Amino acid sequence: MSHLNRQLCLITGASRGIGRAIALQLGNAGATVIGTATGESGTAEIEKYLADNKIRGQAVVLNVADRIAIKQAVDNICTDIGMPTILVNNAGITRDNLLVRMKDTEWDEIMAVNLTAIFHLSRACIRHMSKARFGRIINIASVVAAAGNAGQSNYAAAKAGMIGFSKALAREVAARNITVNTIAPGFIATDMTAELDDKQRAALISQIPLARLGTPQEVAAAVEFLAGDSGNYITGATIHINGGMYMA
Repeated sequence: MSHLNRQLCLITGASRGIGRAIALQLGNAGATVIGTATGESGTAEIEKYLADNKIRGQAVVLNVADRIAIKQAVDNICTDIGMPTILVNNAGITRDNLLVRMKDTEWDEIMAVNLTAIFHLSRACIRHMSKARFGRIINIASVVAAAGNAGQSNYAAAKAGMIGFSKALAREVAARNITVNTIAPGFIATDMTAELDDKQRAALISQIPLARLGTPQEVAAAVEFLAGDSGNYITGATIHINGGMYMA
């Protein structure tokens, strides 16, 4: 498959898990992939799997909480490689705590990485996408944004904000042939869920009608759908991939 062979994809948080799966999915569909990670070990991992799979692209060190670094990174990509036509805002962190115990830093860090970063990244890329009159912005939210979860008021607020942001931006840029959509994964089999013991895993799966965790590849397939021609007439949408855990 090479239906994305003219596209340049910028994917944040691409060193592992869902981000890695998205990079491989879009790269194998023909896209050039620019994956970001917060440090050198992460970028080395990205460079390795891109090379192993013969995917065009490279890795970039980027702290998405640093708005100056975001602008510089996007400007450098445009100068050195080309204009990103697909932006996947995947990078995210958790700082779980009950609200009464939550520190200001635990709230602020979540907002900076999970919400404010997509504002800065989207704004930087839209300026270039507008000139080309084409673009795809795909934001990775969470089932927690819709269903809530105790101990994650900060994370839920940021991810719900991402959904609202996407809908508003979709209305702003549709006339320039730029679509903006959100994917809200449920419990996905990643490094984080691999650390759960059998009892914790069973409790998790008991909440899912399909009785299993999702895979990063199932999320990545939805990203490819939205990024390609199949998603041309879809904007402002939220696609829930959660095995029936939350039915919108």
